[in-house]
Parts: sequence; structure tokens; C-alpha cells
Amino acid sequence: MRPNVHNFAQNLAMASALALATVSLAGCGQKQEMTPPETEVGIVTLKAEPVTVTTSLSGRTNAVATAEVRPQVDGIIKDRLFQEGSLVRAGQALYQIDPRRYQASLDTSRAQLENAKATLYSAEAKVKRYNSLSDKTAVSAQDFDETVATARASRASVHQYEASSRSDAVNLEFTRVTAPITGRIGRSAYTKGALVTSGQSDALATIQQLDPIYVDITQSSADLLRLRRSLAKGDLLPSSTKVKLTLEDGTTYEREGTIEFSEVTVDTQTGTVTIRAKFANPDGYLLPGMFVRVVAPQGMLSNGILAPQQGISRDAKGEGTALVVNAQGKVEQRTVVTGQAIGTKWLITSGLKAGDRLIVEGSGKVAPGAKVKAVAAKLSQ
Repeated sequence: MRPNVHNFAQNLAMASALALATVSLAGCGQKQEMTPPETEVGIVTLKAEPVTVTTSLSGRTNAVATAEVRPQVDGIIKDRLFQEGSLVRAGQALYQIDPRRYQASLDTSRAQLENAKATLYSAEAKVKRYNSLSDKTAVSAQDFDETVATARASRASVHQYEASSRSDAVNLEFTRVTAPITGRIGRSAYTKGALVTSGQSDALATIQQLDPIYVDITQSSADLLRLRRSLAKGDLLPSSTKVKLTLEDGTTYEREGTIEFSEVTVDTQTGTVTIRAKFANPDGYLLPGMFVRVVAPQGMLSNGILAPQQGISRDAKGEGTALVVNAQGKVEQRTVVTGQAIGTKWLITSGLKAGDRLIVEGSGKVAPGAKVKAVAAKLSQ
């Protein structure tokens, strides 16, 4: 029985040693799990910089000048001399009205003028002969007076037919309908063979001058006053500063314009005013009636804070939040208030300051209080 007791003691000692080793290894494993490696996050160090604050004003484009082409004489259109939708120049022929009747009228008045000139010549010659007579009693006073009166009447007839000839020449010229201004012409409302009349209400076509082009903006009078006060301050941008245009599809128009406050009228019914911006439009890219937004500079912040938009999120209440890496290398959550978007960044009004390290990459992998490894993020501007 003693050998069995001895073997039992040895087995019990070995089992105890094995259990102690297992507990020791398990303890080491637990210690490793409690100190995981630091998560790497991309950060941007915020800085104070001059920021231009802008305001966005909605409006519609309008032509600088609009001319409705109408006939000034009656007649049948013989031909249309332009291509619809093309650019026409002032004085360019657009329509040709049948000129034959007006040419005949001009020929008649010219013939009457020649006849009147001949009568005047005869009457003036007779007056000269009477004046050259040495014996003044050879012609009665009545005959002399009648001759002088005839000469004067003939001179009046000449003036009358000269005026008639000029009027007929103008009417003949009006048979060739020309463009009153330079601009883009729309569709033709009349075709070849149509009868047109002087003073008709319907226009033959409409021409719009599109370079430059206006953008009329409707704003409340209160907003306009605030904008004008901002522009008038010495530390803000002047009213002559260039403004930009955003088109309906969200793209930015390549040319800058200027705001003109000279054409402001207040609508007493709605309390709104219409201000006007002018843009160059040499390619005719902007067309009348387009809905656009004018981005106008309103002021300059000397120490503005701009934060990348990917570093700002919203909570369930809609409040802005941001994760920053503090001086101890731990994640800290901030509640921020954002202003307007400037490019791909938010203008921060509170919650962040210059020198804060804002997490813009890897924020979904960390939580407030976690220790992280911060590396500079490479963001496209």
C-alpha cells in the first residue's frame, strides 16, 4: 500500500504544477488584452485665417435691351433675310416687303417735283424780264404782281413735292425691315407671303441684347439694408467687389460680375426690392429667364476658423459635433456651431479654436476617451 500512496502524491504534485502554469498563462493573456494598440486617426490642425463671408442671392437673368421688330409700312413679305436664333447686327436687313407700290409713289412725287421746278423756272424768268424793262409802265402793276405771286406759288410747290419725295423715299426704305439693335434674334412670327401692316400689335421677331446680361435679384428691403451697411463699412469689402454666379445645375459661371445698386425700387405690396448684377456674356451662354444665384461678398473675418466638412457630424438633435485629439492624445468630443459652407469647409462660429487637432479620418473607429495615434491627414483642397 505504501508505493501506491507515494505515486498518488507525485501525481497530485504534477497536477498542481500544471494548473499553476495554466493560470499563469491565462493571466498573461488577460494582461495583453487590457492594453490594445492605439488606433491611428487622420487629423487636421485648425488655424485662424482671413475668411470672406458671402451671401447667396437668388435671381433671374434678363436681357440688357429688348427690341420687337415691327413693320412701318403695309405690304407682303417677299423674303426673310436672317436665320432664326442667330446673332444680328444693328442695321442688318431682316425682312423684305414688296417695294413696287412705294417705288411707283416715289417716282410720281419726283416727276411732280420736276414739273414744279419747271413752272418755278418759267415764273422766275418772267419776273426778271419785267424787272429789266426800262419802261416800268410797259407792264401793268397787276400783271407784275400776278407774275411775282405765280413765282412764289411755284416755289412753294417745289418745296411740297420735295417733302413728298423724301416721305416716299423713307417709305420705300421701310420696305427693307432692319434690326434696331445688335443681339440674338428669336423665331420669326411671319413667313414669306404674309401680309403685314404698319403699327400692328404682333412683332415680326424679337431681338435681345445678351452681352452683357443682367441678373435681377429680389430681396427683402431689410436684407438689402443689412447688405448695404456691410458693404459700406471700412473693414468689409466695397460694393464694387466682383461677384460670382451659380447656375441652375450647381456649376459656377466662369466670368465674374458686379452688383449695381443704382436701379433699386421698393415694392410697397411685398416689401421687396430688386437689385441688379451685370455679367459679361460674350458667348451667349446665359439666356434670359434662367434661375441663378449670385454669390456676393458680405464681409471679411480676420480670424476665421474653417473646418473640413468630413470632420463635422450631426447628432440626433441636429447639433454639430466634432472629435478632436487633446494634449494627452485622447479623443475628446466637442459640440460645434457652423456658419456657412465655404468650398469644402464649414465656417466655425463656436466649439473649435485655432490649434485644435480635428479628426477627419478614422473617426468611426474611435470613441471619446480613447487614446489614439494622430497623423496628419492629406485632404484634397
